[in-house]
Amino acid sequence: MARPDPALLDAARYPYSTIIEPRFGDLDVNLHVNNVAMASMLEEGRVRFHRQSGFFDSLGGTTSMVANLNIDFLAETHFPQPLQVYCGILSLGRTSHVLGQLVTQEGKPVALSRTVLVTVDADGPVALQPAFLDQTAEWLLRP
Repeated sequence: MARPDPALLDAARYPYSTIIEPRFGDLDVNLHVNNVAMASMLEEGRVRFHRQSGFFDSLGGTTSMVANLNIDFLAETHFPQPLQVYCGILSLGRTSHVLGQLVTQEGKPVALSRTVLVTVDADGPVALQPAFLDQTAEWLLRP
């Protein structure tokens, strides 16, 4: 695995964060939070971010789909210590946006994720809604 961009490991750059509690059922045989559970926790973080940022409210008859999900596992994650999931928009396209997520446990980075989400309707990809684009500045990853 290539070393992650150190700038993406700076929690202060992310405009949103939420706490997610691991469950005992999220553990693997080594008593670490398993990879599938981490993907689920990242999904929960994305959903909370999109609700807070107004993205869901701006969809207006469209929906979004994950086109690509990349997770770098940086360290073991343990139960029952909570996870802090940080989120920020990395980039905007015509029909998609890229969301960056950093997961920490007890202040230590444990996962880094990049997700491409495409806005679609029944006929395929559609342009991001102006209602979303008009307020994205506050949700971009900070310099």
